Amino acid sequence: MTRRTLRNLLATLALAVGPPAAAEGPPTPPAQAADPIGSKLFPPELIMAHQAELGLEDRQREAILKELERAQAQFPRLQWQLQAASQQLSRLLDAPQVDEAKALAQAAEVMKLETEVKRAHLTLLIRIRNTLSDTQRSKLQALRRAGP
Repeated sequence: MTRRTLRNLLATLALAVGPPAAAEGPPTPPAQAADPIGSKLFPPELIMAHQAELGLEDRQREAILKELERAQAQFPRLQWQLQAASQQLSRLLDAPQVDEAKALAQAAEVMKLETEVKRAHLTLLIRIRNTLSDTQRSKLQALRRAGP
């Protein structure tokens, strides 16, 4: 793999991880067939926008807020670590002769941190989903299919 290809891969991975959806703006509705996992989970923004329509109870709202706060406390630390690890990999790739063992070890560290970010995000979405009733989940599925 060339240095340029590896840099492009690194850039793509960095963009893919980016800030978690929980901290971003409006969600983009996932396509059922294209995202079989995401189609079963609900971004907090969708729930917040339709909380009255869903009949969200105070205890559910508080549980969701608690999970959001817990996740958002983790994300900055993980993002800082990921950024530092990515920069270290980039520096290794700047060498005229790349030390393959060091670069691959650093890439493994980057991928480990990316996995931690994704795991934290998935944990958040699962916990949010588990606070919702079957009826509320059905309504959210219908709202998602209807689009913005």
